[in-house]
Amino acid sequence: MPVTWFTSDSHFGHRGILSPRMDRPRPFASIEEHDEVLISRWNDRVCKHDHVYHLGDFAYGCSHAYARQVFDRLNGIKFLIRGNHEERGDRLAWAGAPVNVLHVHVQDPGMKRAQGIWLSHYSHRTWPNVWRGDIHLYGHSHGSLSATARSCDVGVDVWAYRPVRLAEIMEVLDEHSAREAGDAAAAALAEAA
Repeated sequence: MPVTWFTSDSHFGHRGILSPRMDRPRPFASIEEHDEVLISRWNDRVCKHDHVYHLGDFAYGCSHAYARQVFDRLNGIKFLIRGNHEERGDRLAWAGAPVNVLHVHVQDPGMKRAQGIWLSHYSHRTWPNVWRGDIHLYGHSHGSLSATARSCDVGVDVWAYRPVRLAEIMEVLDEHSAREAGDAAAAALAEAA
């Protein structure tokens, strides 16, 4: 059974992502090293028949031919959501129909039931079916926004420059849920005192 993976903001071919002027410059000596490490880490985790949702900013500042070459080297059946670097609809037309948001249900091996997920390049404060247990995965922030009990940044800057499984994401969300419940209980006790 295929496994589902999520990632965002790979920025293949984008020399500027290494610049010290960036808030969080990536720790690679060259864009060639950057791209090869990201390709290797992707392919070390993702199998040929796995599904990968890439939530925007796949490539930037490189030719369409180079972006296509990288795309073709990556394992899995890939679904791309448009990010701010893919604003033009034809930017990665060979990668499928461009979409801005996507609502999916994922049931990986070992899961008792499917999990509803709202996917977007951008972080949302609310989303469809949030009150029915659906979670939200996003990119764009390059690790500058903390996860919550219901939402998480799946960008490569947060996840060691590699895609992440839903089980790993759920562990992070569960930690934040427990922390938020503890904070609410402490606030209620303080208010009652």
